[in-house]
Formats: sequence, structure tokens, C-alpha cells
Amino acid sequence: MQCRFHLCKWRLKIMSFSQDVWQRNLALYQKTLALPFNQELAAGTLDQAAFCHYVIQDAHYLVAYGRALAVCGAKAFDADDIIQFTQGAKEAIVVERSLHDGFMQDFGISKTDFEQTPLTLACHHYTSFLTATAWSESYPVVLASLLPCFWIYAEVGKDIVSASAPNNPYQAWVDTYSGEEFNEAVKNVLTTIDRIAERCDADTLEKMHKAYTKGAELEYLFWDGAYHQRQWLSLD
Repeated sequence: MQCRFHLCKWRLKIMSFSQDVWQRNLALYQKTLALPFNQELAAGTLDQAAFCHYVIQDAHYLVAYGRALAVCGAKAFDADDIIQFTQGAKEAIVVERSLHDGFMQDFGISKTDFEQTPLTLACHHYTSFLTATAWSESYPVVLASLLPCFWIYAEVGKDIVSASAPNNPYQAWVDTYSGEEFNEAVKNVLTTIDRIAERCDADTLEKMHKAYTKGAELEYLFWDGAYHQRQWLSLD
């Protein structure tokens, strides 16, 4: 038992929180990257209906993500972090609106289609988790729950951009998440969470790890659900 304690202390000293959490969840990330949605999106062969399903749910999701970022900013420890996450909340809503003028318009999704499409099981679960965590947990844990959306998208974008097919109908999506601007924002969030984690006790760090893992699991379910276009089960 004492050896395990010293091993944990040694591990924490040589690894930042972001390095540790990535290693703990690496297998889950690799499964996420290998999802048919992401592989077929890179190949340009993804069914358009699946992509449209994803875009509609993503627009719904971003509104809730923006709310959670705003709460994260309100709980932040210092002024710079408040600015970082309240600006992030604004940008999430800006991106949500740009989906209507961009992907939705390009793929023939009308405003009515969007407004009349309810949240799926995966989207409802994910947004409920984020908003519940944002309101009920401490700033470090809230931040950890929000990290997968930033980080996993950036890593998937970077991992599939080289495999993206010529004339890929989804190239704009790939370019957005593999691009320098988005990845710079992710680096800033990683710097922030590592700085915050250095101030946390062991119990808070463990809660941060659990929050990150749950968010990463829900990212997997979100993409998998979009590929299969899963809806609520009929109770009729």
C-alpha cells in the first residue's frame, strides 16, 4: 500500500494533469478516432444523412456547452480565466449560429428541420452531464468536464487531416478542427488546466479525472450515435 502511495506521488511529480489524463484515456481516444463516423468523414464517404444528423445535434449541443463555459468562467479563480471561458462561451454560440449559415445551408438543412429535431439520447445525456457538473462542482472539476470537447476534436482533426480525400465534401469540418486557430485555443485551455491542477488536492484531482473520462465517453457516444442516427425509442 505504501509503495502504491509513493508511486502515485512520483507519477504526479513528473507528469502534468493533461499528460496523465491523456495517458489514462488513450485507449478510449483511439477507439473514438477509429469510429466509422470519423474514418468515413476523412475518406469523404460518410453518409450525408449521418452528417446532417450530427450537425443538427452539434448545434443543439453547443448552446449547452456555451452555458457550461459561462458558468466555468463565473467560478474561475482569477480574471484571466474569467475572460478565457466567458469568451469561450460567446464563441460556442457564434459557432452554433455559423452552423446554420454554413454546414446546414450547404447540406440543405432548413431552420424548421433544426427547430423540430429534438435532442437525441447521446446529446441529451452529454449536455445534461455538462450543465449539471457546471452548476454543482468546483471550478477545477467543471474545467475537466469541458476539456474533452476542446481536446478530442483537435486531436481527431489533426489525426485525420492527412488522410482526408481529395474534394472531400467534409473538408471544411476537417480544416476547422485541424487548423491553427482552434489548436491554439486548445493549447491555452491545457495550459490553464495544468496550472489549476497544480493547486488541487488528491481528492479534487481524482474528481477531475472522472469528469474528463465521462466527457470523453460521451464524445464517443455522440459520434457513434450520429453515425447510426440513433433517436429516442418509441414508447407507443
